[in-house]
Amino acid sequence: MVTIRLHNAKTRAKEVFTPIDPENVRMYVCGPTVYDRAHLGNARPVVVFDTLYRLLRHVYGGKVTYVRNFTDVDDKINATALARQQAGAAGTLEALIAERTEETIGWYHADMDALGALRPDVEPRATAYIGAMIGMIEGLIAKGYAYSVDGHVLFDVRSYPDYGRLSGRSVDDMIAGARVEVAPYKRDPMDFVLWKPSDENLPGWDSPWGRGRPGWHIECSAMSLELLGPSFDIHGGGIDLQFPHHENEIAQSCCAHPEADFARVWMHNEMLQVEGKKMSKSLGNFFTVRDLLDQGVPGEVVRLVFLGTHYGRPMDWTAEKAAGASSKLDDFVRLIGQFANLQIARELAPDDAIIAALADDMNTHAALVALEGLANAARYNELARNLDFLGILSFEQLETRIDRKQDALKLLLPYAARLAALREAAMQAKDFAPVDAMKAALLAAGVEVRMSKAGVELLPGPGFDAARLEGLL
Repeated sequence: MVTIRLHNAKTRAKEVFTPIDPENVRMYVCGPTVYDRAHLGNARPVVVFDTLYRLLRHVYGGKVTYVRNFTDVDDKINATALARQQAGAAGTLEALIAERTEETIGWYHADMDALGALRPDVEPRATAYIGAMIGMIEGLIAKGYAYSVDGHVLFDVRSYPDYGRLSGRSVDDMIAGARVEVAPYKRDPMDFVLWKPSDENLPGWDSPWGRGRPGWHIECSAMSLELLGPSFDIHGGGIDLQFPHHENEIAQSCCAHPEADFARVWMHNEMLQVEGKKMSKSLGNFFTVRDLLDQGVPGEVVRLVFLGTHYGRPMDWTAEKAAGASSKLDDFVRLIGQFANLQIARELAPDDAIIAALADDMNTHAALVALEGLANAARYNELARNLDFLGILSFEQLETRIDRKQDALKLLLPYAARLAALREAAMQAKDFAPVDAMKAALLAAGVEVRMSKAGVELLPGPGFDAARLEGLL
């Protein structure tokens, strides 16, 4: 069996991955708060852990349970729904919240599907596990790890000596170096909310502490417990969640079930930048996945760019990288369309070099180098198989792209003949202005122009637009 090694943030070391139960490898990844579209940074953990999921399914024969949650109870959701109501949207606040969450989950699925991400085995919604959250909170109070004050329930951070171990911080340093909410009902500034009261205008559920709603951190602890048990194999998410979210998850879960491990391996992907700068609305470089898709950047291009950087390093999204990825995929599709047999390709196993690269702490850059090696070695069936395995281009996408490219090539034949005739005439007249004009028009339409002694070849490029060819013949 393939040996997988993963960097465990819990131990700060790369370790051999040994599942608790090889018949059911269990992974939990923190999902989105569903109040708006996913921005490009939100998509990085989706691609990272989807790739890990594919590797685990391959190595363990598909015996993997992958859980990624939807946080559908949150103050941002409430504020978004309230703003819509104030803008004149019809319906109660509760109805508008439900409408917004359904809409946003639909957007999320569509956008992540476009990136080639498989749907997790289970996608729990927080609102379906309120009872489990209340039960866990009651247990923490009974054991002395939490306390209730005026409808609030807070976790007593000082009661858990290992608090801060994941992020490598002491509680006192965290208080000194961070802005923390100081509230009169807190015993300690670092204590965090497990339950908070809701007024009549906010979503709420009955509880032993009055009508209220859960704090954010308890949601993932309760859902992972219900779906994966008190001990499971891998917990993942972005590095921005390491503190306080994951630190708080560990504290409340380990105190609720001290006999268990909670998550054995913790993995965090690093942050995303745009053209070397932090993505932010103030810099004007903030955009969603849907923005890119609507601008004509295919999801497979986004995924290929993401896979080019190791998950543990900051990733820089640039227009140059996107253009390079698009061109590379076009080359792959052209070669596969000319030389591969997709029926045979479907039956092949993923390439050993690609599996070995992913098994080495998800070295996706090395996997892409191996992928390009297949193309250079003219192993086009294997190239197609591994594009599918890595989630970059499925066989269905390959077939669609090949069909479109062949249709485009047929469409371009008369334009190639016209350009060849112009070039022949130009050589006689010593006037290449008509050739240059047509070539410029073809390039503007996204056509790649190749001219040699052997003749003229036109190929559809990444931005090919057939409508812009009108009037060139």
